[in-house]
Amino acid sequence: MLVTGFPAGAFQTNCYILAKDGASECIVVDPGQNAAEPLFEFLAQSSLTPTAVLLTHGHLDHTWSVEPVCEKFGIPAYIHPEDRYMLSDPLRGTGPALAAMLGDAEFHEPREVIELADGDVLDLAGMSVTVDHTPGHTQGSVVLRTVADTDGGPVQIALTGDTLFSGSIGRSDLPGGDHEQLLRSIAAKLLVLADETAVLPGHGGSTSIGQERASNPFLVGLAGSK
Repeated sequence: MLVTGFPAGAFQTNCYILAKDGASECIVVDPGQNAAEPLFEFLAQSSLTPTAVLLTHGHLDHTWSVEPVCEKFGIPAYIHPEDRYMLSDPLRGTGPALAAMLGDAEFHEPREVIELADGDVLDLAGMSVTVDHTPGHTQGSVVLRTVADTDGGPVQIALTGDTLFSGSIGRSDLPGGDHEQLLRSIAAKLLVLADETAVLPGHGGSTSIGQERASNPFLVGLAGSK
């Protein structure tokens, strides 16, 4: 499986592309600010066509380019219903701090939006993606899990958005945030995964569940087992 990504825009939000080896179709995850141009260039060079855009949550730094990407390829965006309102009204999800940056920019939902639910298993671009609802950073935050076949055998991948980072966790001081709920989500949905599960977060470098279980200071004392 091809799993690649790049940080985009002022927020350095990781935009990911997932595709089966040798496939012509792919999935795009979290196309943020200024992600469209490098994404289109990569897709053209790789002869890949996306079949869907998956959003880990509704914050603008993860959704900024979702409409142009969906429009260009005529594909749907997938988002949890609790965060859907942010696609057209991003300031409701971030407060007034971003108003100056947005200027007179307008945001709209893509033509087709499909709502995610906890436990959904999506069959997209020849891959199976499981949806885990992990509220706390936002009420509609999700983790997206899939399995990559490697030379060493299958490896589970968790795209965690802003729920879990390398050495940290998501902020909970924005509208819809809840620190204790975030910790419960991590314990219930992430710390139950195997240590070797690869974690691809919304910002910063990749890590693993085992690494975070062992060294993330925010996870000390949380329940959850392998």
